Amino acid sequence: MKVLWAIYALGALVALWRTDASWPTRLALAVVWPVGPLAFLITIAILVAASLIAFPLVGGAIVAAGVIAAWFLMN
Repeated sequence: MKVLWAIYALGALVALWRTDASWPTRLALAVVWPVGPLAFLITIAILVAASLIAFPLVGGAIVAAGVIAAWFLMN
């Protein structure tokens, strides 16, 4: 959990330092910056789920490869 807070704090500091905007806008961006990566992950999950329906063989292969990769990364 400490690692996640450290990543969040680092992202907030970068947003405060590198954003070319007024201070209220900088603060708002620093607070909500994780929404972007989260939206990316949700979009990818939806596309993979849709590929299982549209292209069962390709989608199944993608899911299988993802499961195998996750298993290797966990061990």
